[in-house]
Amino acid sequence: MTRDSNSKRPQPRIGRGRPPKDARDVKSRILDAAQQVFLKRGYQSASVDEISEMAPASKPTIYAHFDGKEALFEAVIARVITGLTNFEDYEPSGRSVTDKLTSAGTELVERFLEDTVGVTRVTIAEADRFPALSRHVHEAGRDRAAAAVSHVLNDATHMLQRGPKGPFSTKRSLATAQIFMDLILLPMLMRALMGEDAKHLRKEVPGFVRERVNFFLAACETDWGR
Repeated sequence: MTRDSNSKRPQPRIGRGRPPKDARDVKSRILDAAQQVFLKRGYQSASVDEISEMAPASKPTIYAHFDGKEALFEAVIARVITGLTNFEDYEPSGRSVTDKLTSAGTELVERFLEDTVGVTRVTIAEADRFPALSRHVHEAGRDRAAAAVSHVLNDATHMLQRGPKGPFSTKRSLATAQIFMDLILLPMLMRALMGEDAKHLRKEVPGFVRERVNFFLAACETDWGR
């Protein structure tokens, strides 16, 4: 009688979350797990124990990288924002300024609709308990997004006439980028936060963005004429 060669093989460990991979950094695994738990439980109900199990990583390992749950949450938000605002290899399509800004605005809206709605809901839900944390998350997201969008706008509008005090001048470029986001991103993001279907919103994005870009450029032209 022959012995089954598989009878003595150790069975793979079955657990929750993603298994560790050699190519994955421990810190990235922790952040992946933390993001899943925060989105599922909310900040207040999330536990480091569950994050530890899902990572998987021991609690001492987690605390070696992060001071606590609040630091973990801030790191998750920072990573999401960094991914959303990374436009280093992005080039808006189109020949005209209107086309380029429409392309950039559409890209911006689609990124945020895809990746930030859940995290934003968690942050808003905890704003009363942790106002400083909520304010920090909001300010970090706003500042990083404005800086990234400012670079995109400057590249897309390089053929326009510029003045030392115009909307795309060095002193005003960040404020102009914030206005661009307020016009184009904020309305769509608010509708998504209120529960409107993302697929329905995406159908409206091209026409909505082009209309807002036309308004934005008209306002810039008025500014130049002062």
